[in-house]
Amino acid sequence: MEKKQDSKKYVNSLIFEFLKYIEISKNRSRGTIKMYENRLEKFFNWANWKNPLKITKEDIWRFKVYLSEQKLNKTTQAHYLIVLRMFFKFLRNIKDLNVLDPSSIELPKLPEREIKVLTGKELERLLSAPEGNSLKSLRDKAILETLFSTGLRISELCNLNRDIDLEKGEIVVKGKGGKVRTVFLSERAKKAIIDYLSRREDLEPALFVSLTRNMPPKRITPRGVQKIIKYYAIKAGILKNVHPHILRHQLATLLVSKGINLRFVQELLGHKNISTTQIYTHISKPELKEIYKKLFEEE
Repeated sequence: MEKKQDSKKYVNSLIFEFLKYIEISKNRSRGTIKMYENRLEKFFNWANWKNPLKITKEDIWRFKVYLSEQKLNKTTQAHYLIVLRMFFKFLRNIKDLNVLDPSSIELPKLPEREIKVLTGKELERLLSAPEGNSLKSLRDKAILETLFSTGLRISELCNLNRDIDLEKGEIVVKGKGGKVRTVFLSERAKKAIIDYLSRREDLEPALFVSLTRNMPPKRITPRGVQKIIKYYAIKAGILKNVHPHILRHQLATLLVSKGINLRFVQELLGHKNISTTQIYTHISKPELKEIYKKLFEEE
């Protein structure tokens, strides 16, 4: 028992050093660091806190089988292995430990990512769903228009403060990995925000706040935004699974379909790799089939 406790203590110390490394050197967010910690603790708990120096390819294979048996989706399974790769790379390159070669940890092949977007009519119905001049309706309208106009991630939207320069129509945001980028507000989004802020009477610095009865306004949460979008999707009669990220997809698809350079779209969305942006090229040209048919009809 004492030997296992010593091994667990040693492994935890390595995990702690790794998490500090990715926080300082890789500038990962708290949420990401917590997820990495969770993944590593689950692996080593499964491995009975085996010393990393003794982890073999056979151990990795058996862990893959274990993950599959847990009915986790392929993306989650792959993420466990990606974190293990990073951890063993850290142990090799930074700690100079003779551990398993990270490149020998093979990742499962993932199916092509499927991006679902709304039709033009569905999008307009969603954006127009908040009605009336109540503070709640104006806030919800501003949230929907801002998400579509900027392509912000839900966490980025919730972190916005009300001191943005509406006249300029630009917002500087800090995204994943602390990467700073500029996003832009459409005229519709600017008007929606102005209308909403004109009704605000509180001093809360957050741009978007929760409006719970008999409670002072406070910064809205991602869960709160998800509920708002789900509510208006149902109200608009949209049967698809509508979530905040779909408006980000919507903007990216629109930009690519209009021939905007992929590098610009990558910068606007804050994608680290251009390959992430390229997925939108597969869904951005629904009119191509019709163009193709017309070409042959004219012959």
